[in-house]
Amino acid sequence: MNTQLFPGYTIGPDAYKEVVKICSPFGKKAVVIGGERAINAAKNKIQESVKGSELEITGFFPYGGEASVENIERLNSIPEVIEANMIFAVGGGKAMDTCKVLAQRTNRKFFTFPTIASTCAACTSLGILYHPDGSLREYSFSTIPATHIFIDSEIIAQASDKYLWAGIGDSMAKYYESSVSSRGDELKHSQAMGVYVANMCSKPFVKYGIKALDDCKNNRVSSELEEIILGVIISTGFVSNLVSIDITTGLAHAIYNGFTIIPQIEKYGHLHGEIVSYGILILLIVDKQEKEFERIFNFNKTIGLPTKLEDIHCSMDDVDSVIEKALKGIDVRHYPYKVTPEMIKNAFEYLESYNKNI
Repeated sequence: MNTQLFPGYTIGPDAYKEVVKICSPFGKKAVVIGGERAINAAKNKIQESVKGSELEITGFFPYGGEASVENIERLNSIPEVIEANMIFAVGGGKAMDTCKVLAQRTNRKFFTFPTIASTCAACTSLGILYHPDGSLREYSFSTIPATHIFIDSEIIAQASDKYLWAGIGDSMAKYYESSVSSRGDELKHSQAMGVYVANMCSKPFVKYGIKALDDCKNNRVSSELEEIILGVIISTGFVSNLVSIDITTGLAHAIYNGFTIIPQIEKYGHLHGEIVSYGILILLIVDKQEKEFERIFNFNKTIGLPTKLEDIHCSMDDVDSVIEKALKGIDVRHYPYKVTPEMIKNAFEYLESYNKNI
């Protein structure tokens, strides 16, 4: 048996006006959990959205700064959280994953309110958990995504454009990873549909990305900005929900997971999608996609995504550790060919050399 669940979504500067209509059937008590800055950005609009209704916000709580088992257990000991019928997840990827896993493990509905567009975490049912030091712990698998996603494009436009910038990098990986990981497979309906949707995770970002970043930098809501927001959150999230983890991930995310053990990544605040975008270049080199590598390398350079180790405060001295960690995970277990440490190291060396010769 195969069951596919998808969240609904509302996008626009007044998206929260739909909260009561959509959430009320699931109970009268909601608790808001998220990042502190995110809660500050969304709190007034959320409170205004339930004003005069029977839906009550019983508390606003910070998620704790890391999507960890420890924070999930701490939150689940708070009386207001225990008594809530539903959870409103507010913020970015780690806040979403914290609330998502909490809701899934306690069998409650959850609704997402992304305040930045940096990952598809608001849409996908997959959660990623980390150790308190920021290193990867595990993937948390579930088939239950958010019931609905409330995307206030005005709030996202007011956030730093660096999050949208990183979101572009993360989202484009879905196309390249799924196309390589599914190569040679006879895909059934949902898998095939997911890989087809993944085609929307490349060209639209190149087409609208530069204008959308400029609009976000200047706090302007525009059709281009909303196209990119939908690409980051919805297109990418739907691919994740439709396609098995074997296909929806790949070498770009393996490289990211490898970098989570390098202290400089956390120290200098490098973002998930930023590192994944670097991983796409490694993927394309390993897969011998020369023309596409040149195209994405140039796009990364244009919008400032990393193209060399120096851009992420690393060096070739870090690479062996990154590769060892990257290949311990599940990300390349379904590749159409065996990915070896030598192949990846050669790709790192080629990319460093390419940067010096352009």
